[in-house]
Amino acid sequence: MKIFTTFLIGSALFLGQQSVAFAASLEVKWTEPENYADIDAGDRHRMNFKEKTFKSFEKYFNKLANQLPANQKLILDITNVDLAGDVRSTGTDRARLVKEIYFPRMEFSYQLRDANNNLVKSEDVSLKDMRFLTNSRFSNDRNHFLSYEKNMLDDWFKDAFAE
Repeated sequence: MKIFTTFLIGSALFLGQQSVAFAASLEVKWTEPENYADIDAGDRHRMNFKEKTFKSFEKYFNKLANQLPANQKLILDITNVDLAGDVRSTGTDRARLVKEIYFPRMEFSYQLRDANNNLVKSEDVSLKDMRFLTNSRFSNDRNHFLSYEKNMLDDWFKDAFAE
């Protein structure tokens, strides 16, 4: 029994040393959001739509950054957002119409820095998901806020940080 307990403790210590802590820090900058292609609520009664959208994106970027090592920092500079769909007038109301021709797009640059602030990786990114309605996988439910855009970001993140 004593040998078994010693084995378990030794194994736990060994495995604990082998694990990598995750949850990189994140910094997000929204550059000239007044010039973004489409970040319109559609519904004129939604006063803080842009702020809500930015916060939702930042929360999602943070979820993605949590998959990176803790000693790293992901810095994003968002330069354009074009949400899935297009805002159209329907009589006295404005509604977001989601069709294949109105696919989500996003442009940004990023830097990944290590604990010593050395550049690990950087890139200018131009994303678009022209198949957002026909994608067979939906890791984010279609009915959730920004689900099409989040799926597009998932694909980018997996490609950019595959290693």
